[in-house]
Amino acid sequence: MQKKLYRIRQGRMIAGVCTGLAQYLDIDVNVVRLLAILLGCTGTGLIVYIAACILLPEA
Repeated sequence: MQKKLYRIRQGRMIAGVCTGLAQYLDIDVNVVRLLAILLGCTGTGLIVYIAACILLPEA
């Protein structure tokens, strides 16, 4: 069975990217959010997050 990456509306804080990524990787959403915050402090992390908001479909 092949997994797909989606933005998930339930439990989201901003756009659901971290929630979807956490479910896809089967890890805690708080770990993903912490990594997103740390990477968001750099310009690259913020650009990747915005791109994921635009490109990932909603579940």
